[in-house]
Amino acid sequence: MNYLRYAPEIERPEPNEQATIDGIIQGMTQQSQTVEAREHHAVRASHAKSSACVTGELTIASGLPPELAQGLFAAPGTHPVAVRFAQGPGERLGDRVSTHRGMAIKVFGVAGEKLPGHDAETQDFVLATGTTFPSGTAAGFLRDGTVIGKATGLPEGVKSAVSSTMRNFNRVLHAFGTESAMADFYGHPFSHPLADIYFSQAPIRFGDYVAKLGAVPASASQRALAEWRLEPHQDEDGFRHAAVAYFREHEAVYELKAQLWADAERQPIEDASVNWPVAISPYRTVATIRLSRQDAYATARVRYFDEVMTFRPAHSLAAHRPLGSVMRARLQVYKALSDFRHGENRVVPANTGRIEHIPA
Repeated sequence: MNYLRYAPEIERPEPNEQATIDGIIQGMTQQSQTVEAREHHAVRASHAKSSACVTGELTIASGLPPELAQGLFAAPGTHPVAVRFAQGPGERLGDRVSTHRGMAIKVFGVAGEKLPGHDAETQDFVLATGTTFPSGTAAGFLRDGTVIGKATGLPEGVKSAVSSTMRNFNRVLHAFGTESAMADFYGHPFSHPLADIYFSQAPIRFGDYVAKLGAVPASASQRALAEWRLEPHQDEDGFRHAAVAYFREHEAVYELKAQLWADAERQPIEDASVNWPVAISPYRTVATIRLSRQDAYATARVRYFDEVMTFRPAHSLAAHRPLGSVMRARLQVYKALSDFRHGENRVVPANTGRIEHIPA
């Protein structure tokens, strides 16, 4: 298959994009202020409620074909990783509010040219459930973020009812062989966090090529969780308790896969709401992430993960530069919101450069 090559001109920013990004930062900061006033503490503007904070190893596959042996994956080897699993919203809601989830990965010991402002030997991949990002573009992000921001102050019971409606909507769509990214965003199934597949949703540079990424559960213990469902009215922190119980007895294994860019029309760079069909380009394994049995919610480690450590698309090799409208927004938005959160909490943020910096 002939995969398309990366070139700077594949990105086509809108003329007013910076004003849009400034609007996103302003709106999400106001949302964070609303949550802080309620919780008396500033939390992440997205993926605020963690369910597991763990460490492990990423092993790059040997014998990769040239189009996959790119950037971080150019040579086989093993790197330490830190992984944070979390619920999607920028507020710590009870688990009856069914939402999308996140999986943030920090890879350590990464050599090579980094993006401007990133001086640690690390590579971050920020993933979420759903193959696409519902808003699609920075302008859509601003539009949808405005709606979410207005909903932040609503009672939790209202949010639970909305998520239930969206979850039922997705069931109907699945019966017809389709799905809605927006419905998953607000009405994700009550599935086990370690049974979900996580995606970059938007593209990144992949050395000489371009790709989207996916992290797919690969152990028998995780596959056995396929039918697991939370009873949300019995445990408002059930996803966390389920993840902690899992890691007490089992390791978690993910295959990290890359879906290369092959068709400029059907795999757009600038609109992250468009699914890249696997019929055009399948997801192919480039590495394995192995997270051993451990205490997945140790107090000191959770505080470090949740309050101190930062995960950002901007923590990247130049060879894996985030691409497209949504990603260009994220390069600025994540930093601005992190600065707000850490400033409000009087915590010095850490661009953690070594696995040893994380509490044991």
